Amino acid sequence: MADLITVDDPDDPRLRDYTGLTDVELRRRREPAEGLFIAEGEKVIRRARHAGYEMRSMLLSAKWVDVMRDVIDEVPAPVYAVSPELAERVTGYHVHRGALASMQRKPLPAVEELLATTRRVVVMEAVNDHTNIGAIFRSAAALGMDAVLLSPDCADPLYRRSVKVSMGAVFSVPYARLDTWPKALETVREAGFRLLALTPDDKAGSIEEAAPHRMDKVALMLGAEGDGLSTQALVAADEWVRIPMAHGVDSLNVGAAAAVAFYAVATGRPQD
Repeated sequence: MADLITVDDPDDPRLRDYTGLTDVELRRRREPAEGLFIAEGEKVIRRARHAGYEMRSMLLSAKWVDVMRDVIDEVPAPVYAVSPELAERVTGYHVHRGALASMQRKPLPAVEELLATTRRVVVMEAVNDHTNIGAIFRSAAALGMDAVLLSPDCADPLYRRSVKVSMGAVFSVPYARLDTWPKALETVREAGFRLLALTPDDKAGSIEEAAPHRMDKVALMLGAEGDGLSTQALVAADEWVRIPMAHGVDSLNVGAAAAVAFYAVATGRPQD
């Protein structure tokens, strides 16, 4: 059973995991280096625990203590009870959901290990917007994609904003980082995957005509918002595919495009 500890000093060193949550650059450096991430809200905290992440501590406003009582009783980590005002001073923003947890990261699987047990893979290049990362993971989970591979410069899926937008889906879709780009795409190809580059380029064929749902193994490549896939990534792909557009619209937000493309990849595939 966890200890319930009332804290009234925003500089209390025991709250260090939660300081400066709005400082994106600081948290992007600090969280991976210290092996932690922040789960925000009751549902996300529960999903992180269900996925096997170890809890370091919880930060709760008073009205959330009863809501989270079963978790408090089950975990050995300390639980800090604070006022909403103190939580805002510590984190840098108003904690609307009233519950935060600092969780311990797990080691990422090797790329080869991930590819050995999957058939439908998302490959992201330089997607560094945390909202888009979270949205893509949520769609990947909902539409039956097996795993995600990230280029070295992609944003952190376990950053607080990504976790929140994904509603915890980042915990249910395994992911790994490619160590080189785009050279590491050869590892994906050698594992038997056909590399499909999603692009609005006129030279690309319709994703429906490509029929990815009939392919044995598919790796769908997505680029960053605005820039899309780099020239090097497009050259490395086996095939370019696009989503047909109407009314003169030339492209979709990468999160929306990913959802449409994932559906095309999974169509006709038996779901678990």
